[in-house]
Amino acid sequence: MTLLQSRRTTLVQGLALTIALMTGAAGMANADALEDITKAGTVRIGLFEDFPPFASLGSDMKIQGYDVDMAEKLAAALGVKPEIVGITGQNRIPYLSEGKVDLLLSIGFSDERAQVVDFTDPYAPYYIAVMGPEEIAVQSAADLAGKTIAVNRGTLEDTEVTKVAPADADIQRYNDYNGVISAFLSGQAQLMVVGNDVGATILAKNPAIKPVEKFQLLTSPSNMAVKKGETALQKKLNEILAGMKKDGTLNEMAVKWLKQPLAADF
Repeated sequence: MTLLQSRRTTLVQGLALTIALMTGAAGMANADALEDITKAGTVRIGLFEDFPPFASLGSDMKIQGYDVDMAEKLAAALGVKPEIVGITGQNRIPYLSEGKVDLLLSIGFSDERAQVVDFTDPYAPYYIAVMGPEEIAVQSAADLAGKTIAVNRGTLEDTEVTKVAPADADIQRYNDYNGVISAFLSGQAQLMVVGNDVGATILAKNPAIKPVEKFQLLTSPSNMAVKKGETALQKKLNEILAGMKKDGTLNEMAVKWLKQPLAADF
């Protein structure tokens, strides 16, 4: 082979590789999760399966909860069947990035996560609140002075109440939520600091002490997430959420599972 022929061969091979890469890139750019979902007739939704009241096994051994209802309503609005995929905090982003699920539920917004996924509008409230009996007057952090407060050790709840509690507040730290709940219901602690998910689970059990929310320490609503760049699916999900807010469906779900109506500005 002459030098000229060699150069021509190299040029042709290089051109073929460039075309292949461009074709592959174009294929990736043209990928459309919403279109794929419609064609498949199924939407794969990643959610935590043991996260009451968002999802947990009911007495009939079927999974139920806020996120399960949301999955079913999303699928119905998309005109497809829902396929629930169990996820963990560790594998949920990889599952989405690798195409094992089409979207995720119960994911809070962060700048770091926004680098790898696209978020929808919030679909469920999540916040940390101080809860206690109605007769105990607590409206702000200053009112925690002299009070006994149960909290799950090392959690965000622990961090947030420790930041604002007066020096003479007695923060009782337990190793799990069962310990927090037991201490509160038995009267060992006057107040407890929990997420609204845990609060809803307590209220669902109808305890003799009817806890009410005193004030919120931190608000971080739950969003859905889709693969980065899937703008058509993101837009469609936001349209569905807007419709659910407008017709009251989202508020009905909040009352049913979270035991509280949605805030007027949610």
